[in-house]
Amino acid sequence: MLWRRLDGSGHDAAILVSGASGWILQGTAVFAHEAGGACLSYRVDLDGEWRSRAGAIEGFVGTRTISHAIAREANGWSLNGKIVDGIGHLLDLDYSFTPATNFQQLQRIGIGAGAAAEIPAAWFNLEDESLTELPQRYERQSDRQYAYKAPSLAFETDLVIAPNGFVSLYPPYWEGA
Repeated sequence: MLWRRLDGSGHDAAILVSGASGWILQGTAVFAHEAGGACLSYRVDLDGEWRSRAGAIEGFVGTRTISHAIAREANGWSLNGKIVDGIGHLLDLDYSFTPATNFQQLQRIGIGAGAAAEIPAAWFNLEDESLTELPQRYERQSDRQYAYKAPSLAFETDLVIAPNGFVSLYPPYWEGA
């Protein structure tokens, strides 16, 4: 999938490939950031039931180097080898800077039209490089459209899904190119 940024300059490209015991979601986002140019390569390792197992982010934002390893371990999620308290129950890894990481959540829940699901995620926030719980709600409005809410961010939008399962429209930030 290829996206272009709607609120500034930038693109993101991601691919999903079959792995030994699940899937690998990987991509690169290049976009203008208030700190300067940003170039972030990312990866999420998924099991066969679309649950996130691990992730990695490498690159830069302005002059700041970004390098993080994230893992869902028996005792919870870790960021760079340190357990993050209070988020061990979460199944999904979501990156704040790409629409790609909504893919696995929507694949896993498989809700029908008119149904809704609360799907909190382990959310990597690029701005402070933290891993926290992000409450999220998806309500399926039609075959290819979801109402999305992230109440702790006071954010909501309507997502449009491409035939390949990726989000193709994530206003006001991303649109499939």
